[in-house]
Amino acid sequence: MPRKTLLITEVFPPRNGGSGRWLWEIYRRLPGAQVVVAAGEDPRQGNFDKTHSLNLVRMPLSFSTWGVGSVRGLWEYGQALWRLRRLVKEEGVQAIHCGKCLPEGLLALFLRRWYRLLYVCYVHGEELNLAGLSRELGWLTREVLHGARFVIANSRNTERILRQDWDLPLQRIRLLHPGADTEFFVPAARDERERARLGWDARPVILTVGRLQKRKGHDQMIRAVDQIRKKIPNVLYAILGDGEERLFLEDMVARAGLDGHVQFLGELTDERLLSCYQQCDLFVLPNRQVGQDIEGFGMVLVEAQACGKPVIAGASGGTAETMRIPETGLVVPCDGPDELADSVVDLLHDHERRVRMGRSARAWAAENFDWAALSRQAARLFQESRAKPRRRKEAARRTT
Repeated sequence: MPRKTLLITEVFPPRNGGSGRWLWEIYRRLPGAQVVVAAGEDPRQGNFDKTHSLNLVRMPLSFSTWGVGSVRGLWEYGQALWRLRRLVKEEGVQAIHCGKCLPEGLLALFLRRWYRLLYVCYVHGEELNLAGLSRELGWLTREVLHGARFVIANSRNTERILRQDWDLPLQRIRLLHPGADTEFFVPAARDERERARLGWDARPVILTVGRLQKRKGHDQMIRAVDQIRKKIPNVLYAILGDGEERLFLEDMVARAGLDGHVQFLGELTDERLLSCYQQCDLFVLPNRQVGQDIEGFGMVLVEAQACGKPVIAGASGGTAETMRIPETGLVVPCDGPDELADSVVDLLHDHERRVRMGRSARAWAAENFDWAALSRQAARLFQESRAKPRRRKEAARRTT
């Protein structure tokens, strides 16, 4: 029986989320005999799991708490560990990869102590700051990070947080950016019939894709639209995604009298998502830091650039690393609407600049963020994760 790597991840398609998409795109490109995936459950999993050949086992991984200081928390971790221990034995698992620190990383830490298995852990940035708000979660996260063979940071900003706030040495950190399928996300000519189908017609359209949560900054873009429409009266802001902020945002739009200028598209299929990227005029992710919550990277910015669109992002987290400023995109403070509105108006008024930026954006995304190249980089990291770390004395002998 071949010895395998076990990926443990709560978020995985068909569940929406950038981290799940990242893992899906990487692991589906690896040789199937080398990987088994333990993924969280989703009501739509039946249809999705018929579409791929991954060795995938679904199990409950969405816990009521990430801590272990309650009976409920201990019971949930215990149930997951019982299933994972059986999977480790059945599949001949040699190494473990964790989708994030909690709960996946803590599960791997327990498995390491039982089976002496090495594990690596993906780190996305925002979860580190949130864990730091709780003494228990902070302590558990630190244990996971320092127990890992190494951690995989999604951006240099996340790497900085790991080093400065969590005392993780640089040699224990590997950088691996998320990417985009640049053979799927491609530019397309303006299509008036498709724009009519979307309800856009000939209007200038600003698009945001992402879960409706505070750090994404949809509220700031809505406030910016109130200013933008004074200079571009027929502007339309299209929001693709769903989430806990939707009712608040819809009420905000109604109170501002912006119903004709803001469109909520909800969650769409990948094909309709692609069409929105291709037919919009400008892509904006107006992210900002809310408390300790940040945007770790911003895969949607890469997807939009792969479709030949200029992008604007907030000056927070790791979003600046998705673009080449100012050739393919801009970064502006999004704690308020003013600078965001000015940047959007400038770009919407300058068609030639948008065309130049779009061409550069496509080349930038294809060269730096294509999944095929990133998965080869990941495969090299995974080989390292299987190797036992050399003891210091042995390493010293080999370098003298």
